[in-house]
Amino acid sequence: MASESEGGPVAEEIRRRILRMIAAGTLPPGSRLGSEREVSERFGVSRVTIRSAILPLTRAGVLERRTGRSGGTFVRSDVMGREAAEQLGLPERLAAGGHSASSTVLATRRAPATPLEAEALRVPVGEELAVIERLRSAEGIPLSLDRAHFPLALAPDLLDQPLSGSLYVLLRDRYGLRPEKVEEEIMVVGASRREAKLLEVAERFPLVQVVRVAEDASGRRFEYSEDLFRSDRVRLIARRSGGRTPVESRSADGLIELTVAP
Repeated sequence: MASESEGGPVAEEIRRRILRMIAAGTLPPGSRLGSEREVSERFGVSRVTIRSAILPLTRAGVLERRTGRSGGTFVRSDVMGREAAEQLGLPERLAAGGHSASSTVLATRRAPATPLEAEALRVPVGEELAVIERLRSAEGIPLSLDRAHFPLALAPDLLDQPLSGSLYVLLRDRYGLRPEKVEEEIMVVGASRREAKLLEVAERFPLVQVVRVAEDASGRRFEYSEDLFRSDRVRLIARRSGGRTPVESRSADGLIELTVAP
């Protein structure tokens, strides 16, 4: 039997059409795309082309194939939508989407702020921070690996508290810290060997890296986090209003930055 391939330009165009339909809501999570024959008739191409078009989307976790009389190709229903720079914690976001969530605390420590962390949090270099690393899962499947830094001056006994739930709820209820302004930088990176093992993906698998800084209503920066999401388990959504357009610029390292502001 010939091995499956990702096909040529026609298959690539079918893939893009399917992704556009998912993004537009024409194919919502959990919907049935159809059998291989039905999908080939729907798009007016051969079954070989459809097989090639769907293969990368199933590998990436966007689509899934099911066998049996009611089987076929379906849009995965366990992909989490996440607003860019949202002010909800991940447990609240998962709960809002009807997902069961769990967090495993991998490590906690007190550490002096590095120059990078000090600049992000607007604190002196060397100021003591609480560092918390956790593995997040949804429906029992690893979703993200998070490393968060908090100034202990604002949350002195943070590391003595239960840390497996929502840190935003804990920060709000115990320390009065609420995220009024959130800034995030989003990149795609390859999983290291350790990250791949924890997230149950292949080494160098694409991860969505979200570097976040949160500050309260008085302008105090109380969180600097580096989160790594499995790219097959999260969909990032950016919204804007007021007619403002995204601002595109080139950063100091030569990459193009797209700034979306409300």
